[in-house]
Amino acid sequence: MNDFFQGIADSFTKTFITDDRWLQILKGLGVTLEITFFALLIGIAIGFLVAIIRSTHDMNLANRKCSVFSDYILKILNTICNLYITVIRGTPVVIQLMIMYYLVFVTSREAVVAAVISFGINSGAYVAEIVRSGIMSIDKGQFEASRSLGFNYSSTMIYTIIPQAFKNVLPALGNEFIVLLKETSVAGYVALQDLTYVGNLIRSRTYEAFFPLVTVAVVYLVIVLIISFFLKKLERRLRNSDH
Repeated sequence: MNDFFQGIADSFTKTFITDDRWLQILKGLGVTLEITFFALLIGIAIGFLVAIIRSTHDMNLANRKCSVFSDYILKILNTICNLYITVIRGTPVVIQLMIMYYLVFVTSREAVVAAVISFGINSGAYVAEIVRSGIMSIDKGQFEASRSLGFNYSSTMIYTIIPQAFKNVLPALGNEFIVLLKETSVAGYVALQDLTYVGNLIRSRTYEAFFPLVTVAVVYLVIVLIISFFLKKLERRLRNSDH
């Protein structure tokens, strides 16, 4: 029994204490959070832009309210957005990451920038479809009522449609953000020392798998629980604002 506990103590020491490996884990966590945060901003920006373009195209196609020139431009933009969504959702994120790092950033090899852009572009495709479904779920009467009050199309989308759509799709957006966090675990493919990479590196050096891998899993779980907690609070607040 003493040998058992001594082995656990030795494994713990090798994983966290020796060479200040706990600091490496913290640095890896910092890299993961940095990539996730900035990729999230890019994903939201791209996602909302693409969603607005696609939903505008669908609504104008149904109502036939565009001029010939505007309709032509909208069709081109919609085709580009469709192509973007098809390509991004149809290819693995790790391949997109390696293309960004080894081809686009081949001269500078800015790993963090390449990872942020890759994950942001990938997330944007999924956010776009989530937001578009939310926009299209809003009753057409909302558009007509807003326009009858003197709002133009942009004001209608910003002040009437997007807030309602956001409430509807918040759970799905929350799931996408959690998926984005976990997808960053492949950042090690471009030599980024994120949380997963550091955990595996410690395992390879100490020949101890339990503490490094379980620690990484627990850290991801804690972050996901924190995100889920705040998302649920936001959902409740938005529901209460309706009453």
